[in-house]
Amino acid sequence: MAVTASGRRIRKRKLKAEINVVPYIDVMLVLLIIFMVTTPLLNLGTDIKLPDSKAMALSTPKEPVVVSIYANGTYALMAQGPDSNKMVSGPELQQELAAVHRNNTDATVLVRGDRDATYQAVMAGIDLINAAGVNKVSLISQPMGTGKQ
Repeated sequence: MAVTASGRRIRKRKLKAEINVVPYIDVMLVLLIIFMVTTPLLNLGTDIKLPDSKAMALSTPKEPVVVSIYANGTYALMAQGPDSNKMVSGPELQQELAAVHRNNTDATVLVRGDRDATYQAVMAGIDLINAAGVNKVSLISQPMGTGKQ
């Protein structure tokens, strides 16, 4: 032990081998507040243009059932082949799809909504499809940049 000029002895303290976590807690709380403030700002609405899409194409069923929904709210059903597109009313569409669903419960119905059709018209068509018992419904869009109008 060391002795000072006044004759007092100085005791040396042992060093503590502990990490001071208080600054880390402060930084963590500041980051938490920053994320809490900025997260609601990230959920802003965006403008979308349907039916153009850059999405990768999914596998198409071997025998697709395609329901076309036109801008005036009329429906067309293509169930047997690409040349069998026939105009149907809402109840006829529901009956035809119910028959298809009874024959093949795994049938997927593809919906082709006209670009100028209202969202309500497309949703009404999907509601008719669901009422027929079909649960697998997919939307068809044209790839961006194909030049088709």
